[in-house]
Amino acid sequence: MSTHHVTRALPRRTDPPAGRASAPLAAASALVVLLSACGGDNSGNQEGEGEFNDGESAVVNPSDERGGTLRYALAADFDSPDPGNTYYAFSWNFSRYYARTLLSYDQEPGEEGTELVPDMAEELPESDDDSTEWTVRLKDGLRFEDGSRITSEDVKYAIARSNFGDQALPNGPKYFADLLADSDGYEGPYADEGDPLEGFGGIETPDDRTLVFHLDEPFSEFPYVLIQPQTAPVPADADQGEQYQNRVVSSGPYKFAEDYRPGVALDLERNQEWDAETDDLRPALPDRVELEIGVEQNEIDQRLVNGGVDVDLAGAGVGPAMKGTLITDESRRPDVDNPQTSTLRYFNVNTVMEPLDDAACREAVLHAADRDALQRAWGGDTGGDIATQIMPPSLPGSDQSIDPYPSQDNTGDLEAAREKLQECGRPDGFSTTIGTRSDRPADVSTAEALQQSLSRVGIETEIQQYPSDSYTNTQAGSPDFVQNNDLGLTVYGWAPDWAGGYGFMSKILDGDAIQQAGNSNVSELDDPQINDWFDEAQTIADPDERASIYAQIDERAMEQAAILPVIFERTVMYRPPHLTNVYYHAGYSMYDYMALGTTRE
Repeated sequence: MSTHHVTRALPRRTDPPAGRASAPLAAASALVVLLSACGGDNSGNQEGEGEFNDGESAVVNPSDERGGTLRYALAADFDSPDPGNTYYAFSWNFSRYYARTLLSYDQEPGEEGTELVPDMAEELPESDDDSTEWTVRLKDGLRFEDGSRITSEDVKYAIARSNFGDQALPNGPKYFADLLADSDGYEGPYADEGDPLEGFGGIETPDDRTLVFHLDEPFSEFPYVLIQPQTAPVPADADQGEQYQNRVVSSGPYKFAEDYRPGVALDLERNQEWDAETDDLRPALPDRVELEIGVEQNEIDQRLVNGGVDVDLAGAGVGPAMKGTLITDESRRPDVDNPQTSTLRYFNVNTVMEPLDDAACREAVLHAADRDALQRAWGGDTGGDIATQIMPPSLPGSDQSIDPYPSQDNTGDLEAAREKLQECGRPDGFSTTIGTRSDRPADVSTAEALQQSLSRVGIETEIQQYPSDSYTNTQAGSPDFVQNNDLGLTVYGWAPDWAGGYGFMSKILDGDAIQQAGNSNVSELDDPQINDWFDEAQTIADPDERASIYAQIDERAMEQAAILPVIFERTVMYRPPHLTNVYYHAGYSMYDYMALGTTRE
């Protein structure tokens, strides 16, 4: 999932969450489960007693204290706070406050955080013998914020509005549209004034609590698709298309306190209709959650350290100016985490724009790149580990021996780059534009480092900066905009939609994933062999065999020079001492927002 979305994902993938009388007991019980995951001596850390990077593998400052206001800040904005219209990792994480999904990740630090568990579902889904039919049954007692029952039809409608028809919501992946059978002629719920689900045969709802998903082809990883916020229920009579974001109807422990104010704020208060007995995943500790939007990154960093903000919602860690301070300040260092994430920071290299439509010109870019300088632009060793392939080391099938563009000291092979320029008929180089996000200092620094690297072989670049909230949809995510503005190179980040090669690479490398808006295959790579491998992987039940196919995809995409990997990210994250139950969640590549509480009023 897109990481402005960190994603992400870890997205990539991007861009977190009544019977009220029983809620305190239920919340405490849920927290006991959460805290038992810590293990070791660190599980007993109390306020102010954490050590450097404790939060990567354990819960820091555990507490079941309820109350207070949890305060978030965000430099840019959501692509949308609508769970069905978002692809940023931080948004997937944050939306869980008000949007429950069929399945979720386990609420544990470490690798266990990528395990699937039920959320609204009673149990994990059951499949038929060839993995083309999957059945999910909802828990009893699920309700929207107005007290009405949540039914299987509400989930089916939510999936329909985000995946089908010309008017489908633009942001987010379209896995359901790609996978579901019997839906080719379905034009989506906005097509006419009739039954909004008429013709949508890919999902059956035989009763109010059962969904049966019918797939075109076997797909053994389908349960991972059911963690997506697109499965959060939506009452059809409340839907307003893209404007639904202004007041999403809650199925979680919190609801919108007032309308979402784009670029300004989104505040949440308790949802009295949420029943903690149906929810093992959300302790719902704070009384209120407040998000201030449009705060400059350096100001967020200062306010985090000074106690004015509890969490930077973007989840990408502090900016370059604060990184060195926190790492070297012995008084602050115990409150800092530096986890290795499943996020790749990279450049898309457009494969259809002259002269980059010639593979040799693209290869020249990868040979000329000074990886050492690019890593330093991301903060050196604390910013991440140099990447020479696409899949992060934590994913099955990742082959760290893939390195088709080696150079001494990782500073670039300029002789090889010049040979490739000669091969593509541009011996004196060429010019193109680098697109980046204006409110992400590390993105801009990385673009500048690549600009300097490429100039050594005559590849001249201009840097164009765009706001994060529109970058992955309107600029980098629009093939027309990319072509019209000569964005041959674009800074990007990607976290897995789920912990596997398909969940990480399909939306950024499969030709079938190219979209006219919200496009994540920004390089527009459409390689028949890679496309066939993705199709083949869906049909294979053996995870080791799938992993070997993903390794082949990674290697071929690198040979096609469609992506210039920069680093596998390490974030420098600050946890204020009054923040409770803090740990890094591998599924979202940031802190688990659902676990957090505060000891402040």
